[in-house]
Amino acid sequence: MIHESTIKTSYPRIMIAGTSSGVGKTTITLAIAAAFRARGLNVQMFKVGPDFLDPTYHGIVSGKPCYNLDGWMMNGKHYILRLFWEAADQADISIIEGVMGFFDGSDPVDNSGSSAEIAEWLDCPILLVINTHGIARSVAAMVKGYAEFSDRINIAGVIANYCGSHRHSEWLNESLMGFGLPPLIAALPRGAFPTLPSRHLGLITATDTNITEDTLQTFGATFEKFGQVDAILKIANQAGRLQSVEPVVTAVPQSKLRLGYAFDEAFHFYYQDNFDAFRSRGFELIPFSPIHDKSLPADLDCLYFGGGYPELHAAELSENLGMLNSIRDLAKSGAFIYVECGGLMYISRGIETTNGEFYPMTGLLPAGTRMLEKRKMLGYVEAKCLADSFFGPKDAVLRGHEFHYSELLDNPLDDQDWKSVYSLQYRRSKKAIPEGYQRGNILASYVHVHFASKPEAINHFADVIRKSKQRGING
Repeated sequence: MIHESTIKTSYPRIMIAGTSSGVGKTTITLAIAAAFRARGLNVQMFKVGPDFLDPTYHGIVSGKPCYNLDGWMMNGKHYILRLFWEAADQADISIIEGVMGFFDGSDPVDNSGSSAEIAEWLDCPILLVINTHGIARSVAAMVKGYAEFSDRINIAGVIANYCGSHRHSEWLNESLMGFGLPPLIAALPRGAFPTLPSRHLGLITATDTNITEDTLQTFGATFEKFGQVDAILKIANQAGRLQSVEPVVTAVPQSKLRLGYAFDEAFHFYYQDNFDAFRSRGFELIPFSPIHDKSLPADLDCLYFGGGYPELHAAELSENLGMLNSIRDLAKSGAFIYVECGGLMYISRGIETTNGEFYPMTGLLPAGTRMLEKRKMLGYVEAKCLADSFFGPKDAVLRGHEFHYSELLDNPLDDQDWKSVYSLQYRRSKKAIPEGYQRGNILASYVHVHFASKPEAINHFADVIRKSKQRGING
């Protein structure tokens, strides 16, 4: 929640963008943030796009939650500006990691959903990361193309990754200077940083065991050795004044709704501002572990399961009969249960892993799920409500994202007690697909919805729960 007294217009900030995926944006972003933290700066991290994994690394290096910035999914510029102001208000410097290539987004023609869109909206200087293995003078052609492609962005410096030698870095710098292009800010040799672990969805979720303080210190010290940290600070401090936005003051209802959310090794894909928005609208958020806890927290009004890696912990989840029975009992009580992606797998009949093993789960959803070797779905999606649902009346539209390697083994709609409350329209398809499986107070979907930028959706959910509780009280 933004208070008018805290609003500023000047925020030191920098975006770390790349010419493509795989050029080392995440590693370099972590290294720069670690270098700033080593100097005692309070750093706020952001990630362009709908990614859940990179923000876990950013949260560890900064010591605070990372926020996603997605121009398409978050319904436009006003929300992005407001979210940035709120999250960056107490920071000495903000670092924004881009997504894919700098100009890549949800549309092949315009900037929608791209790093360039966010950089333009936030008037943010950009450090362009290039894989310079095997190129020399060509770096000037690449930088010239990116710098001049749009007159609404400011590429303030270049980071050359995977350099071959000191002489190579000198040549790259001479090429840039010779054509009057942005300067070389860092030249990082191949193998300069430890390799970050990965699996099929991308990076492995960061924890303090796989990203230690020693690792972060190594990242920061390496960037200090091969990069110009003072120059980056100067660039960040030269960022322009932000466009002002209206302050938002949300009246928090006096009666709290207790929302339990699954959070452990199996379930941890959530947008931080969704949590913030739930809290601002009267929800008390209570974490629990479907792996380690034997039962749910007491007196819950609703459950929220995000995505994650339930398939990697299928045996542990299936063997925790106390938790499975606790969730089944909560469902029978009439409490609201909302699940996304990995959560859908958990409330299904069970998960079939790629080696053919089947692990029973809660069985609330009348369908099984199975893991695939290849990705099943990746992309932005709009969910239009076909009827009154948890998050809106008929014809309300939600925006979100899908990314999963699993699929349903059965159609839940074959059970007459279940109905579809969403019509899904994928960004790159004209075909609408029925989804959003609902029975009573249970709603399951593969879509990760961004609620915070659609506050009426959370208001609707709160109203639905409170009215249901009132009906129960009145008998």
